[in-house]
Amino acid sequence: MTEAAGSSADTADLEPARGASPIRRVAAGALAALALVAAYVGLGIIRDLSGPAAFFATLYDLLGQAETSAAIRERGLDPVQSKLIIGGVAIAIGVGGVWLLFVGINAAVDQLRSGWPERIRPYAFVAPALVMLSIFLVGPAVVTIIASLTEDGGAAANYGFVLGDPAMLLAIRNNILWIVLGTGGSVAIGLLVAALVDRIKREALAKTFVFLPLAISMVGAAVIWRFVYAWQPPGETQIGLANAAWTALGNEPVSWVQVPPVNTLALIVIMIWLQTGFAMVVLSAALKGVSSEIIEAARMDGAGEVSLFFRIVVPIIRGTIITVATTVSIAILKVFDIVYVMTGGRFETEVIANRMFQEMFIFRNFGHASAIAVVLFLAVVPIMVVNIRNLRRQGIGS
Repeated sequence: MTEAAGSSADTADLEPARGASPIRRVAAGALAALALVAAYVGLGIIRDLSGPAAFFATLYDLLGQAETSAAIRERGLDPVQSKLIIGGVAIAIGVGGVWLLFVGINAAVDQLRSGWPERIRPYAFVAPALVMLSIFLVGPAVVTIIASLTEDGGAAANYGFVLGDPAMLLAIRNNILWIVLGTGGSVAIGLLVAALVDRIKREALAKTFVFLPLAISMVGAAVIWRFVYAWQPPGETQIGLANAAWTALGNEPVSWVQVPPVNTLALIVIMIWLQTGFAMVVLSAALKGVSSEIIEAARMDGAGEVSLFFRIVVPIIRGTIITVATTVSIAILKVFDIVYVMTGGRFETEVIANRMFQEMFIFRNFGHASAIAVVLFLAVVPIMVVNIRNLRRQGIGS
């Protein structure tokens, strides 16, 4: 009986999965072929602005409309129309391509013998993400590390530049200032706003106004604040909000983005304006998770509101505060857009990421740029470690 049972089990393992019919196999193959053809055509369209015109000209040729095709080839399409078509095709390839990919993977896994689909399916669905990470993240990281050790005089010259060049030391100093003031300001103001709006009737409306800047890109925020910090000579009308308020108090107008160290502080204010909404939302959720029984017990013991907040509430949400602070710190450590748009790194506002951009694309010092990238990565790692350990202490991911 045992041998018969074992033989039956072995036979079952060799049988195809239920539902793996020839029709389904043909359908899966046709779907994969259709996806490849659509991807090939789509990539041909989005390759450049002339792609849509070439596609429609070919399409009209196939339909027998030679005159229309010739007109399109001669005149092309309107640039706005071309961009809209390229955008639409890119979205279709991105969304539809991913959908077809996973449908095809699922269909291929279903063709395996019984018992194997359940084992293979999780790895099959994770594999595309791992491949993409390897190609676009791990691969470039390895190439960057090698370049920092071999290009432009080797490791000693490249890392000596990062740790000894006056411009780099200024960028490192500014980045430290950004992290301390930017992170501290974002978390402190976010916590303050979260605690205050937790007690008002129109809480959602108040949070919306604070959160809105987070929906703006850093480049967009920098453009907005260029107008806020706009400067005109004394005696002329100040169109910048900051100088309009400053001169209304009887002071001379200040060129906020050109006078160090005021300009660095003015740029940090933009980052605080952007990140406060994120800190507020996360910390507000943490505040709502504090047990009301603990708060009432502290009040019955005679704790005042300030003492209650800093001695009871803040320690309870300490893990969330650390998570928010580390997340904001990583974003600030890599800050580039704001500095590039506002000053381009001039007037002693240089930061590490902007210096890396200049070394790479302006001075063409690939070894220096690679070394800066490696140092920036090493600076992010400790913050990530703190974040992961903090999450594990809270029971997340353990």
